[in-house]
Amino acid sequence: MEKNFRKLSAQETARLQSQGCRAEDWQTIEITDATDLAQVENVYFSGRVRLGVLDEYFDLPGGLRRRSGVRNATLHNVEVGDNCLIENIRGHIANYRIGSNTRIGNIGLLAVDGRSNFGNGIDVAVLNETGGREVMMHDCLSAHQAYFMALYRHRPQLISNMREIITRYSDGVSSDCGTVGSHVVIADCGELRNLRIGDYSSIEGAGKLVNGSINSVREAPVNIGRGVICEDFIISSGSTVTDGAMLSRCFVGQACTIGHGYSASESLFFGNCQEENGEACAVFAGPFTVTHHKSTLLIASQFSFMNAGSGSNQSNHMYKLGPIHQGAMERGAKTSSNSYILWPARIGAFSLVMGRHTDHPDTSDLPFSYLIEHENMTYLYPAINLRSVGTIRDARKWPMRDRRTDPHRLDQINYNLLSPYTIQKMINGCRILKDLQRLAGETSVVYSYQSTRIKNSSLTRGLELYDMAINKFLGNSIIKRLEGLVPTCDEEIRRRLKPETPTGMGDWCDLSGLIAPKSEVLRLIDDIEQGRIDCVDAIHDRFAEMHQNYYLYEWTWAYDKILWYYGLKPEAITADDVIDIVERWKKAVVGIDNLVYNDAKKEFSLSSMTGFGVDGDRTQQIEDFEQVRGVFERDPSVQSILDHIRVKTALGDSIIAAMRQAR
Repeated sequence: MEKNFRKLSAQETARLQSQGCRAEDWQTIEITDATDLAQVENVYFSGRVRLGVLDEYFDLPGGLRRRSGVRNATLHNVEVGDNCLIENIRGHIANYRIGSNTRIGNIGLLAVDGRSNFGNGIDVAVLNETGGREVMMHDCLSAHQAYFMALYRHRPQLISNMREIITRYSDGVSSDCGTVGSHVVIADCGELRNLRIGDYSSIEGAGKLVNGSINSVREAPVNIGRGVICEDFIISSGSTVTDGAMLSRCFVGQACTIGHGYSASESLFFGNCQEENGEACAVFAGPFTVTHHKSTLLIASQFSFMNAGSGSNQSNHMYKLGPIHQGAMERGAKTSSNSYILWPARIGAFSLVMGRHTDHPDTSDLPFSYLIEHENMTYLYPAINLRSVGTIRDARKWPMRDRRTDPHRLDQINYNLLSPYTIQKMINGCRILKDLQRLAGETSVVYSYQSTRIKNSSLTRGLELYDMAINKFLGNSIIKRLEGLVPTCDEEIRRRLKPETPTGMGDWCDLSGLIAPKSEVLRLIDDIEQGRIDCVDAIHDRFAEMHQNYYLYEWTWAYDKILWYYGLKPEAITADDVIDIVERWKKAVVGIDNLVYNDAKKEFSLSSMTGFGVDGDRTQQIEDFEQVRGVFERDPSVQSILDHIRVKTALGDSIIAAMRQAR
């Protein structure tokens, strides 16, 4: 509700003057009838200034209480909301509207200097340092919108229209007056210029923040801490930037943590990223990109669900035409300590990179692999990561580590380890490996593929593991579809299996966290290009729709692949066919779980106990290890594997029993 502001009376002007206040023009100062002028001391007023109610207290650390008021400050064109505490402003506050219950103290400068878009519309040169893949920042930027702008340069009309949409949005937030929301704390800061600061923000000890938006909300406050320097930036709800972090031309998505001296330029960080100690340049960091180490550099690359080991490094410069090269590590890829990749290269989903790799491998159709350096060559171990307990642990931890509390989520994140996206790549991988066998001979010791080498035994094992994973996914899909059905005939099974929509057939894409049918992605692109979608909210809604319909579309894809993989016809599927698929599924699930179980057991071997039981014998070593790490059989991860085997076996048996009713 609009407050009733009025000008000062002569008596009120005199009182303020007696309290050390001065004004360029007392006629431009306005208050309400409830404004307690006793709380306004040593203030210089310039331009139009409004003061709200000043009758509540702030509880400060250590038990100190301070009455709201304005003391020892210079205000120029400022509107102060109810019950704010503004004091000890070393420079001045200029051109701001300040919400209620906000505390601002001991800062150098808070000002809007000229007209500003507050970080919106800034081009961020991701992937290619020299330009060409710029992403325009804006408050509602999602990883999927950025994916379009950075990677769909072969659709120039799409890029042009998206830039127009974002420019209109940026112009809409442009102003020569900044805002500080309600319940904000700004303390002990240096230069704060051209900022838009959301509700419940906490900015304490920041050195310099210039030209940016801090999109804090009550449900997901933003925290900016000591020594932080940011220029040309947007920080989304729920994020923390602290401990001397330095950001230049960066977007920080929801619930990210950036700190411990992290340095980044020309980079995008989306939901739940955690960046500490190291450095990033021209990085597209999709959801859950994590790096903790001072010696780690991420440069000119695209990541998501990625964990960078200590000393991980990449190069985008081959000392010819400049830093023009780029790389991609698909979702879930990791690097070990001291790994190195010379871009360009593309690493398949959920793969592990160890050692130095300089021959530009492309393993995108061989997910869940290891890339290991041996004698300066890259050796590829297809599918081996499917049996790793670490891969399973990662898949389970990501949903639990989603710290987003803002009800309006920017990124649509799909956590599935197995999906049409990864299974199609496994199908492609099987074809590639079989072609290698056919062309080079099954007795070849080593096969060559995309600048990598694959040992014969690794190729054979890769085919086995991919087949297990494909059976697991397709079996999961048909079981979910038939769950609860007790058919009396084969026709009932066929009716249940028939998809509700044709959407989902063909290739699928991973738009940096969002897994969706390529047909839907292309339909959205066409709508943007044709002008049928012309605002950022409409683009966001379409991505959200794809995410919400994932399982509907997934079944369409899985049904088609079930028919193809098992050689079935839709009009002739029988209960026996379903039973056969479920039996294969049980074998695959139990087989993979047993491999994961054995991998976990290595963590409890005698060699893993090295360093335990100092100054004692073997018995003390084992006892010390068990006190710290626990007993293998009672480990939560081990228990979850065993529980998974029991539950899935029982589920398979129940489906088989139900299908036998239709015989």
